[in-house]
Amino acid sequence: MKFDPTIAAVRFGTGLSPLFAPPVNADALLGELEGAPQFDIIAYSQITPTMKQYQAATRASREARGTQDEAAKAAAFRSVRQAGNVVYNDSLRATFARSVGAQFGFSARLQDFWADHFTVKARNVPQRHLITGYVEEAIRPHIASSFGAMLRAVATHPAMLVYLEQFQSVGPDSQVGQQRGRGLNENFARELLELHTLGVGGPYTQTDVRELAELLTGLTYQPQRGFFYDKRFAEPGAETVLGITYDAADGIDNILDAIDALARHPQTAAHICEKIARYFIGQDADATMVAAMTDVFITTDGWLPAVYASMLDHPAAWDRTLRQIKSPLRFMTSAMRALGLTGAQVVKTNGRQTRELLIRPLVVMGQPWQKPLGPDGWPDNGADWINPQGMAGRISWAMTAPREFLQTRPPDPRSFVVTALGDLATQDVIFAASAAEVRDEGIGIILSAPAFQRS
Repeated sequence: MKFDPTIAAVRFGTGLSPLFAPPVNADALLGELEGAPQFDIIAYSQITPTMKQYQAATRASREARGTQDEAAKAAAFRSVRQAGNVVYNDSLRATFARSVGAQFGFSARLQDFWADHFTVKARNVPQRHLITGYVEEAIRPHIASSFGAMLRAVATHPAMLVYLEQFQSVGPDSQVGQQRGRGLNENFARELLELHTLGVGGPYTQTDVRELAELLTGLTYQPQRGFFYDKRFAEPGAETVLGITYDAADGIDNILDAIDALARHPQTAAHICEKIARYFIGQDADATMVAAMTDVFITTDGWLPAVYASMLDHPAAWDRTLRQIKSPLRFMTSAMRALGLTGAQVVKTNGRQTRELLIRPLVVMGQPWQKPLGPDGWPDNGADWINPQGMAGRISWAMTAPREFLQTRPPDPRSFVVTALGDLATQDVIFAASAAEVRDEGIGIILSAPAFQRS
């Protein structure tokens, strides 16, 4: 099989659009990785309010209760909280806008994949506006770099250290461990092995988990300081992980060496490549494709653009069987593209529209914004999205959201079916669209059709 422009747009991009011609070859998709993203998202380290500011405002409001400063401190706290809400909504709109307004959307899809692979989740309301900033700072700059560089950035980022409780992990025999009786937390070490690198069932033991957890002590975070290495928390003595011994005396350098070793491990290559293939192709991604990608990963030391190119070069990538069911986020962004929305229009969505057309529908469809159930992220089996509530949510959104977005008469369903599906439009969908008595109904039928729900 050879390159297919429609499949390229639907499977590897963010969908067909009347505003952009589909890519003409794989190089066009890969070329998108080099450009700067449209629509700014503030990096984690630049976001205001910071956790320090949020905590300070919370403390001041609490301490001022019953005093003459109570009203002023409460107002200051509400101002900080509102500022966080603004960042949260702005980053959500910008994320949607990047997918909707991209020429092809391959870069946006990869960012979505890696953000899910390295899932973090806010543990409280003050943290929720920081998650997109983490993706922007630790993940997006590395999607066209090496896996090792991305793993380093993620593993030392405050958002990950907080989410997986690494900042609470203390070597039992460390200075702080001896003084305060605090102990080891294995969460981060376990997920680093099980989810981020080697995969479930990988070649590691509980001893490796324990030794890695001890090695990682010293990686910590404070709202006042951000990320830093604190030797007082570090477990003394050497640690052996997957047969490699690291001297704790070398501090953070040995931690980074261990992270690099995990990034280069052949099982990491196999796990990552299989997961990328499943994300784009579906659960039954071709084994020879995964093997070819794995070989490239190993020979290039995890150079990700080469891995992506290997996937796009494989004949199985262009099989026109639509196997993968779109996640709610993908469904919505691809529908918005098909309707001809621009990224600028999405960014300008007002507060009510953001709640009613973006945030709440994601909840109903089963993918609340940045609230996965656990560190393993969202389901990678598309069938998990298809349940009574999720389908009802998709159909309801498809029937009502287009008019809300367009603020005008929807397009003729007979032309829209070609715009939305190209040559993937089935005769059943074409007939149903042409038979619709009102345009809203016809548009909704097309967007709800199995051919549009899959890629």
